[in-house]
Amino acid sequence: MSRKGKRFKAILEKVDLTKQYTISEAVAIVKENATAKFDESLELHVRLGVDPRHADQQVRSTIVLPFGTGHTKKVCVLALGDKQKEAQDAGADIVGGDELVQEIAGGRMDFDAVIATPDIMKSAGRLGKVLGPRGLMPSAKTGTVTFDVADAVKEIKAGRVEFRVDKTAITHNAVGKASFPAENLEANVKALFRAIVKARPSSVKGTYVKGISLASTMGVGLSIEPTQAVKDVASEA
Repeated sequence: MSRKGKRFKAILEKVDLTKQYTISEAVAIVKENATAKFDESLELHVRLGVDPRHADQQVRSTIVLPFGTGHTKKVCVLALGDKQKEAQDAGADIVGGDELVQEIAGGRMDFDAVIATPDIMKSAGRLGKVLGPRGLMPSAKTGTVTFDVADAVKEIKAGRVEFRVDKTAITHNAVGKASFPAENLEANVKALFRAIVKARPSSVKGTYVKGISLASTMGVGLSIEPTQAVKDVASEA
């Protein structure tokens, strides 16, 4: 049986878990109650009315958050020839060709994102079993298989995040740190949610957004009213 600490119990006394909040209200409350001894991340979880088992109902794309995530990602670039120098000049942390593919296949995992040029995918394609389960496999759909490696590196460093539904049709993404100003956190939440709404597959019928939750790393999750949230981001598009 789990035991809740004093800090967590104190948070529960301040929030109404039966209420559905607006995005602005949820951001303010979650930020206020992120009182752990470290700078907690705020995380947005969106439950969608899709069936991830069907290829035409996959929801996956990327977006550069207006104010970043507060976490600088370590970027790995798999490339050949001059593209390696281009990646290094753009700020990539790890750069290599076929030899780096071998290292990753052998277990190297000291990076947070992977970019690959199309001409190396013949050898890098076999990394799917290693990188796929970690959500790191380069893909043209997310802009991580590209010859424009400099732009890709800079976007990821600037706070580009990938959103995708998991097996339970839920997306999970960090949207900033509790130390961010509330207006910056709200802008990040709305930008991400707007992108998820726009990524609705044409094959999906009925309700698309079924639930939204915002929580900090060590805090409680607050429910956000889906219909109002969709209206809020649509009015600001």
